[in-house]
Amino acid sequence: MTTSTEPEAPGTNDGPPKKAKIGPEERARRKKAVDAARASVRLEGFVVSPFAEDLNRRYIDGEITRKEMTALLLAYHKQ
Repeated sequence: MTTSTEPEAPGTNDGPPKKAKIGPEERARRKKAVDAARASVRLEGFVVSPFAEDLNRRYIDGEITRKEMTALLLAYHKQ
């Protein structure tokens, strides 16, 4: 259970996570991209929300695609 007031990313508690269908090279590439994006956000003076961090983790682990991550972020911010 999270202590954040933000909702968890959809699918977070829908049973066990999907098995990663990506290899270690792709996972490393995704992690590097997410780390660079997070650093850029921080340089601009912002903090990545727990919701977005959960999506980052799911993307890095291969549970969701970049397109799914973007759609979930857009839907969350339209609330």
